[in-house]
Amino acid sequence: MGLVESLDFYRLKRVNLRFSSRICFGLWLAFAVFHPVLGLRPLRERSQSWGDEWLFVRKDESELGPFSAWNITGTYRGSWRFLDSTNSSSRFPDFKKSNGNSVLELISTPTKITGVHYVQGVLIFHDVYDNEREAGGAQIRIEGVYIWPFRQLRLVTYSGKEGEFGQEDDYILSNPYHLLGVFSSQVFQESPRDKIWKRKHSPIYEMEKHCNIEIAAQISHMSSTQNDGDHDRYHLEGLMESPSVDDDGDCFSPIALNATSVNIEVYYNKAVNYTLMVTFVSFLQVLLLIRQMEHSNTQSGAAKVSILMIGQQAIMDAYLCLLHLTAGILVESLFNAFATAAFFKFVVFSIFEMRYLLAIWKASRPMNNGEGWEAMRRELSVLYSRFYGILLGGILITYEFHKFLRLILLLMHSFWIPQIVTNVVRDSRKPLHPHYIIGMTVTRLAIPLYVFGCPHNFMRIAPDKNWCICLGIFMGFQASILLLQHYLGSRWFIPRQILPEKYSYYRRFDQDPNHATDCVICMTSIDLTQRSNDCMVTPCDHFFHSGCLQRWMDIKMECPTCRRPLPPA
Repeated sequence: MGLVESLDFYRLKRVNLRFSSRICFGLWLAFAVFHPVLGLRPLRERSQSWGDEWLFVRKDESELGPFSAWNITGTYRGSWRFLDSTNSSSRFPDFKKSNGNSVLELISTPTKITGVHYVQGVLIFHDVYDNEREAGGAQIRIEGVYIWPFRQLRLVTYSGKEGEFGQEDDYILSNPYHLLGVFSSQVFQESPRDKIWKRKHSPIYEMEKHCNIEIAAQISHMSSTQNDGDHDRYHLEGLMESPSVDDDGDCFSPIALNATSVNIEVYYNKAVNYTLMVTFVSFLQVLLLIRQMEHSNTQSGAAKVSILMIGQQAIMDAYLCLLHLTAGILVESLFNAFATAAFFKFVVFSIFEMRYLLAIWKASRPMNNGEGWEAMRRELSVLYSRFYGILLGGILITYEFHKFLRLILLLMHSFWIPQIVTNVVRDSRKPLHPHYIIGMTVTRLAIPLYVFGCPHNFMRIAPDKNWCICLGIFMGFQASILLLQHYLGSRWFIPRQILPEKYSYYRRFDQDPNHATDCVICMTSIDLTQRSNDCMVTPCDHFFHSGCLQRWMDIKMECPTCRRPLPPA
């Protein structure tokens, strides 16, 4: 019995040991599986580390989501203003503006200290100075810390060497908002030469020598809207002070800063939508050009079109092609979108408009067509040299007189005026199709109205409603005159007293009524017994039916019998 009891006890012990090992294995397996999941839980539910005793970890009821280290890297756009009505300090009297716009470029990197991020960036003030050269902006390099548990930002002026590139320079040079803003400011607002002059003569350098610029700001989270999507946006509100190094008082009065982060993805979408608009407008212009070329597909019809009008539109499209291609090269992430817009503009001016330009030039020189290829090549070289010479000259003129850019753009959009003058001088009959007049007027207004009229355009250009209204009225006035010339006659607004004497195809003539005369166009006889509008007489005394000669003059302005030039009807 003792042996049996010992065997039973041994078996029971082995079963218990096996059961215990299974329980331990199951607990180890559960720990191995769920431990990484616990590591992903929010920070507020995790145990604090040895360096977190001084942190006040909590969840704000007004904030969205759990407490975390917000990444404040990005671009902030907002405004600045003096807390007083004006700058009360006399140390830097150049601060004459009381408020203006500002752009803040920040890049935040974590440090070894828990809860502290190192921040570098650039603070750009617009409309600060008011001197004789209109140096309206100042750029300050800043650095500091961002204490993310308290959402506090502390910044001072950057103390690095001038010209030294750091991590913030890499971010700024790759930021499409900053790059396109710089590009548009150089193209539409100021030249690089003026920016260099402002940088050398800006009082901000003297300020950095004699002032300690300090910025204290608070960061808050903004609720997302439909336009922003699910991306986080932050609001920065703070104070910029400048105590003097020599204890002579403040360099300038405290400045209040108020800025909101720019959603780069929305900025991308705006740029892409703009390029889609340019592509669609270019496609419409191609269709309109094809319609106009079909309308004036004869030699007489092409000769009625002003070569200056088509050349001016081709130069405008060439400029737009270069601008979009340069913007695409500047911002690599948007290269495909801008390159597509530039390609369509290149197709418009290099294929269709240049082809139409050559057709008009050839129609206006009918006597030179039989002189041989050498003479035609010389004429073509002269035409191309004039076109590209005007193109390059226009770039130089725009660069030198960039302060009058809006006036230059207004003059460039006066391309209908040469056609109006040509219609009056030559007394041309319906040289342009009405669809071409209306369509080109509308499509040419699309890009300038977006750049200078859209309040939230991606080029960061302030809207100018007065200029947009003037441009719209100016273009509409030109198009209205052309349409009235189409339906009422090319000289409808010219007083008859100052008009030159016009040849009458229905003049009196001496002809033997018994002698039969045939129309060489339709090869039928003309009844000269009745004095009616059925018969037209050319200056060379040849007779034709009215309808036959008018259809002939739509093709060629020369007599069907003797090939002499005909005056306009």
